[in-house]
Amino acid sequence: MTFYTIASAMPEESLAALQQEVQENLDQLKPNVILETLKGWVPGLIAFGIKLLIALVIFFIGSRIIKIIYHTLDRSFKRVDMEVSLRKFLLSVFNASLYCLLAFIIAGQIGVNSASIVALLGSASIAIGLAVQGSLANFAGGVLILLMKPFRVGDYIVSKDGEGTVRTIGLVYTVLTTMDNKQVVIPNGTLSNSALTNVTAMDKRRVDILVGIGYDSDLRRAKEIVEAIFHSHAAIMKEEPIEVFVSDLAQSSVTIGGRGWTTTGDYWAARCEIMEQIKLAFDEAGIKIPYNQLEVHVNEHRS
Repeated sequence: MTFYTIASAMPEESLAALQQEVQENLDQLKPNVILETLKGWVPGLIAFGIKLLIALVIFFIGSRIIKIIYHTLDRSFKRVDMEVSLRKFLLSVFNASLYCLLAFIIAGQIGVNSASIVALLGSASIAIGLAVQGSLANFAGGVLILLMKPFRVGDYIVSKDGEGTVRTIGLVYTVLTTMDNKQVVIPNGTLSNSALTNVTAMDKRRVDILVGIGYDSDLRRAKEIVEAIFHSHAAIMKEEPIEVFVSDLAQSSVTIGGRGWTTTGDYWAARCEIMEQIKLAFDEAGIKIPYNQLEVHVNEHRS
């Protein structure tokens, strides 16, 4: 039988007494249960509060240390004249790595299982790495270029994928501008793993001129003309050696060579002007520059 069946069979006085007794027991039970529950929580709450306080102290001290390391690295990178984009990237990587390390230390202090977090991050990193391995290769190439500095912004480089003046060096791509003002975008992975020529890496360049004259022309006079043009040109450095020599005895010409040094910025203008002056001076002196000719002989047969 249920409680309500028993209660309906009891007299009203007994029922009222029973209800009062049950209510008194409930009133006495509730505070005791809540109090005991709270008493059971107190040690855990105190322990958690202590851990949280220690974690806050670790975060405060760790943040200060990270800022000190950040500013120290920034000054060191500036001292070695590191590229701005690479400096900012490396500082961001170091800063994020140090804060991740600090987060793992704090998580371990408050009782979080950091091993599972590390495993999850490792698996995610492997999956992302496999998905973007081509871009990562270009990224690594960009870091190498910015660190090793085989060329800088403003240099003229020649590679198998194109040539031109370097306009920007990004972490993934390098942008060149050609002589006719076209834009060439080359992945950094290609540039860092292949041979290239930095035309403007040095402050000066040697101007090499080769010109052929006929075998019946005055060789000594031709050499004097070439040497005089090199010495008289304003862009040729007079403190550097100037050489004029016979380079080759070809089938139809004698090849005369001339060498002189100029600044890298004046190279192309000096080369073009010297070649033009040699041609005009040879014409005035009657020195012939041979060229290929085709002679056709026609024999007339009379019957």
